[in-house]
Amino acid sequence: MRIYMSIVWIALALQSSNVFAERLLMKNATLMTMGAEGTLEGADLLIEDGEIRAMGIDLQATADTVIDVAGATVTPTLFAGATAIGLVEVNAVKESVDSSLNNSPLGKVHIEFDVRDAYSPHSSLVGITRVEGYGYSLLMANGAEYSVSGIGSLVELDGRFDSFSGNDTLFIDVDGYSSGKVGGSRAAHWMLLEGMMSDLDRRPDSQEYLTQAGRKQLKELRSEGVFVFAANRAADIKQVINFTEKHRLSSVVIGAREAWMLASQLADSGIAVMVNGLDNLPADFDSLGSRLDNAAILNDTGVTVMFTSGGTHNARKVRQGAGTAVAYGMNYMSALRAMTVVPSQIFGGRDRAIKVGNSTDLVVWSGDPLEITSHATAVIMAGQVTSMETRQSKLLERYLPEKPSLGRAYINR
Repeated sequence: MRIYMSIVWIALALQSSNVFAERLLMKNATLMTMGAEGTLEGADLLIEDGEIRAMGIDLQATADTVIDVAGATVTPTLFAGATAIGLVEVNAVKESVDSSLNNSPLGKVHIEFDVRDAYSPHSSLVGITRVEGYGYSLLMANGAEYSVSGIGSLVELDGRFDSFSGNDTLFIDVDGYSSGKVGGSRAAHWMLLEGMMSDLDRRPDSQEYLTQAGRKQLKELRSEGVFVFAANRAADIKQVINFTEKHRLSSVVIGAREAWMLASQLADSGIAVMVNGLDNLPADFDSLGSRLDNAAILNDTGVTVMFTSGGTHNARKVRQGAGTAVAYGMNYMSALRAMTVVPSQIFGGRDRAIKVGNSTDLVVWSGDPLEITSHATAVIMAGQVTSMETRQSKLLERYLPEKPSLGRAYINR
């Protein structure tokens, strides 16, 4: 009870400040740094102008604000997976969805379609996801007319317009469902992709698949970008491995339900995977081999594992999926790293570990971060304490008043 009340007080105190503290001292924290320092029990953290200036046991430092977190666990903010946060509000409302290019002009593959140009940090989903402890996501293009959906990158969920980071990332669907977009056979995916790569060697005026802008973009992606392939079936993942090795790409497989069948080959190729830790039962003929220990098998074999939830509106389930992966054999610290610092490394972002010199993107937890009953009590990004108020909390306050005279459906207790 004492710890719980201390956490509540911390959250209220942090939110009431609502400013960049010049010097903030967080005391008595269980710091899960996700770095070389490991986990520090009873540690103090000195934050100045959004940067970690010192950390250790019993720091002797003056500060404008001193907060005792009473032993609460503190981690870097979490990775929300591959999402369209900031690109969609309601899927059924056409004008609120900007994550896909469905009517490609000129009949070409538009690699240069960049969803970041449509990103809105004022989307209600940004705040909703952040209060759950998530600080960044992979902004994803999806569902295009052809196999290639477009470009995105990492995005900070800090409410800023210019919050993108990391390498340009190209999203490509090579699964059975999307084969209908390229003639009805998934073999056409690879015919299309090989044709695109061949366009790089043709004269600019004789390109068959790409626009001029797309050709320039593909050249840059091949040398500096990341290629994300959506695939679940082992046979399709094998094609991703072959294509990656042939063209010397930096690749990630998302979905990857049957990736465990090719764990050794994925590890040898250096291809990372992004899985949903809750995937179990087959959803279609591409995922007959789904199993809950997929992440554990891949991690044990040396594959770099990350987590996603498979849905923009359910990004919060990433944490539950990671916890389930641990329950089915994945190493605990590997799972935490997979949902905090590893995605930033894979997609060219900054070092997100808790260490001196790094930005302070932190979450204070009520308990174990991988326990489903735990929750974020405070989220600090770049030294700024973020609001825990969301559109949902405002609706709750407005439409569920504590008035016994109203019917049961209208009261919140």
